[in-house]
Amino acid sequence: MEGFQFYFLVLFLASCVVGVAPNADVAASEHEKHNASKSDSNCGCDSTSRQTSAPTSDNHNINSKCERGCDTVSSTKITPQEAVDNAHRSTDNNSPYPRTNQMVFIKGGTFIMGSDNQIIVADGEGPARKVTLDSFFLDVHETSNAEFELFVNATGYITEAEKFGNSFVVETFLSKDVKDKITQAVAAAPWWLPVEKADWRHPFGPDSNISESMTHPVLHTSWNDAVNYCKWAGKRLPTEAEWEYACRAGKKDKLFPWGDKLMPDKKYRLNIWQGLFPKNNSAKDGYVKTCPVTAFPAQNHYGLKNIVGNAWEWVADWWHVRHSDQDVTNPTGPVSGVDRVKKGGSYMCIKSHCYRYRCGARSQNTPDSSSSNLGFRCAATTLPNYLMAEPPGGAKDEL
Repeated sequence: MEGFQFYFLVLFLASCVVGVAPNADVAASEHEKHNASKSDSNCGCDSTSRQTSAPTSDNHNINSKCERGCDTVSSTKITPQEAVDNAHRSTDNNSPYPRTNQMVFIKGGTFIMGSDNQIIVADGEGPARKVTLDSFFLDVHETSNAEFELFVNATGYITEAEKFGNSFVVETFLSKDVKDKITQAVAAAPWWLPVEKADWRHPFGPDSNISESMTHPVLHTSWNDAVNYCKWAGKRLPTEAEWEYACRAGKKDKLFPWGDKLMPDKKYRLNIWQGLFPKNNSAKDGYVKTCPVTAFPAQNHYGLKNIVGNAWEWVADWWHVRHSDQDVTNPTGPVSGVDRVKKGGSYMCIKSHCYRYRCGARSQNTPDSSSSNLGFRCAATTLPNYLMAEPPGGAKDEL
C-alpha cells in the first residue's frame, strides 16, 4: 500500500472454541468441556503481533501534542512523583478527566489457578495447581481514555502504535473511506486490517476519535505502553496469578467471576459480541463496541468492573503453556519469552469464535502489539500515596 509504513505486521493466529451456537451460552450451565485445538475457527484477535520492534529515537517519550487537560502539565520541571500527585489531584468538577483510578485491596491467600477441565487446551489453561499470593491492590476499572490522556499530557509519552504509524482494527468498525484505501489483510482472519494512523486517540481508524468515549477503556496500547503508564501512576501490571485470583474471588473452578452461568438472571453482566461474528453485533448487552469502564454492576465481591469482557487486559507474565502442578508462591511466570499474557477477553469475544471471557482463559501477543480491543488495568503492592485519602475498594453494586 503506497505510503503505508507497515513494518511487517504479522498475525500469528490461534483458534478459539468451535461447535457451539452463538447464543448457546445462555444455557443453564456453562461448564462444557470442549478440548478445542488451535486449528479451530477463531476471531483472530488473540494474537495481533508485530514482527519488528518499534522505531526508536532519542526522544522516545516526547510528544508536543496536548489535546485536553494541558493545564495539569507544569512548564517547570517536576519529579515523577510530583507529576503523579499533581495529576491525580485534578479531581474537581472542572477537570476534563472523569476519575476511574481507584484501587481495591485484595487480601492474599491460596487458590486453585487454572483448571483440569480445560476448555481451550492449547492455551495452557491447566493443570489446576495451588497458588499462594501475598496481598495486593488492583484497579477497580480498566484504564480509561481519560486516565491515559492525563498520563500522555503530563509526560509527552508516545505509544508504540503511534511510533509504528499503524495498528490493527477489525474492518466492521472502519469507515468506507478508510477501508477502501487498505489493500492488505490477514489471510486467515481477513476482518483484521492494518490501519494507518490507528492508535489510542483514533481507535477505529484515523477518522475516528475518543471525544465521546473518554470513560471507555484505552485501546491500541502495547504491553510496553501499559508498563510505562502503570509505572508513572506508581503502580505495576498484575501478574497472571494475581489477575486470576482477583477474577475468581474465592470461587473454585468457576467460569466467570460470578459463577458458571453467563446470564443467571437473564441479564448481561459483561460486554461481549452477540449476533453474527464478525459482520454484525446485535448489541443485546447494550454495546456494539467498548462500553464505559464503569458499565455493568461489579462482577464479583471485590467490586471489580469489567474484569472479563470489554477489553483484553495485559498482565506481567511471559507466555508459556506448560505449567507445573506443584504448589507455588507468588509466581511471576517464565524469566523470558516471546509473547506476553493477556486476560479477560473483549467486546469481540463470542462463544463460537473466542470463548476466552473466562477467569481461567488466557491468550498472548508480542509486547509491542496493539489492536482495537486491547487495553489493561494496573496493580500495586502498596497503595500509591495519592490514593491514600480515598475510600478503599470499589463500588459494591455487585450482581
